[in-house]
Amino acid sequence: MGTTLLIGSCEPFSGKSALVLGIAQKLIQSGLPFRFGKPLATSLDWDPNKGPLPQPLIDDDVRFVGETLGMDSTRLIPSLHLLSPTTATLRLGQGQLDPGEGFEVLKHQVAAADGLTLLECAGSLQEGLLYGLSLPQLAAGLDAQVVLVHLWQDSRSVDALLSAREILGDRLVGVVLNAVTPDEVESLERQVVPSLENLGLSVFGVMPRSPLLRSVTVGELVRRLNARVICCPEREELLVETLSIGAMNVNSAMEFFRKRRNMAVVTGADRTDIQLAALEASTQCLILTGAGEPLPQLISRAEELDVPLLKVDHDTLATVEVIEQAFGHVRLHEAVKATYAFRLVEEHCRIDRLFEALHLPVQA
Repeated sequence: MGTTLLIGSCEPFSGKSALVLGIAQKLIQSGLPFRFGKPLATSLDWDPNKGPLPQPLIDDDVRFVGETLGMDSTRLIPSLHLLSPTTATLRLGQGQLDPGEGFEVLKHQVAAADGLTLLECAGSLQEGLLYGLSLPQLAAGLDAQVVLVHLWQDSRSVDALLSAREILGDRLVGVVLNAVTPDEVESLERQVVPSLENLGLSVFGVMPRSPLLRSVTVGELVRRLNARVICCPEREELLVETLSIGAMNVNSAMEFFRKRRNMAVVTGADRTDIQLAALEASTQCLILTGAGEPLPQLISRAEELDVPLLKVDHDTLATVEVIEQAFGHVRLHEAVKATYAFRLVEEHCRIDRLFEALHLPVQA
């Protein structure tokens, strides 16, 4: 009989997929068989107007992990339901709250599996209740252990963890603190972690905040802004880590741009001086707002430097708001992010200690 481990969080986009990748890599290195899935799919681009849900229902996060790690498709566990406005409306109208027959099948599969069954849960402890697939329901129904990845700001952040422990009880084997200010990682490990351990919260890692993992692709910005791509559409895979607004004079802008890296620069379509200055800095894309079109020499220079040039209908303030909402709220679906996640977990998490807590026969 195998072991089932749920990776959850108290709020969405806390870093679950990064931890999953790190754990999975350690399992592969240790030669322990495992399967991976998401009982409730939350990352699947499905248009109900174009046909029924695909079967088997493999979440995009699950597919990415499988492809990244070279896992056989038989090791990927299909989702039971998809979390979406359409499916939620349907279930609400039908008054359905149980997970359905598929959950019994999953229970038997998990009970019969060798090694570890690794399951990523929805964004919070409550998310998925409408489908009968919230984290507490899964933990009880599958007799599973739980690790929570938790965004840490300061000591007030412990409240959510204490609440989760009240709900999960002994099924909560520990937590990983994530998005910690890099300069505070050492002091947190020295001062706060022992206090959490004294409260009965085992801490398996303290991971620093990563601009790379919070980054968003140019293509994702195009989608969210409904932007028109003027040049370099083939460069939409570029990652944007920071946002700059070109609203100052050109000399100040140049000095400011030099201090930033991997920027998206938002500026008015009429500010050619700012636009040209941005192209000479570490700019991943240039986003033009307001009336007017870019000058031909700007387009030519952007093409020379392979910098995507976008035009949006929003004003600067609305554009900036959309971009800021995107940072840290996108899926980990890029190879460079996965590579960084492997290193981050390896350097900052005690996966061996987690395996000991789960009684897994893994070599150190």
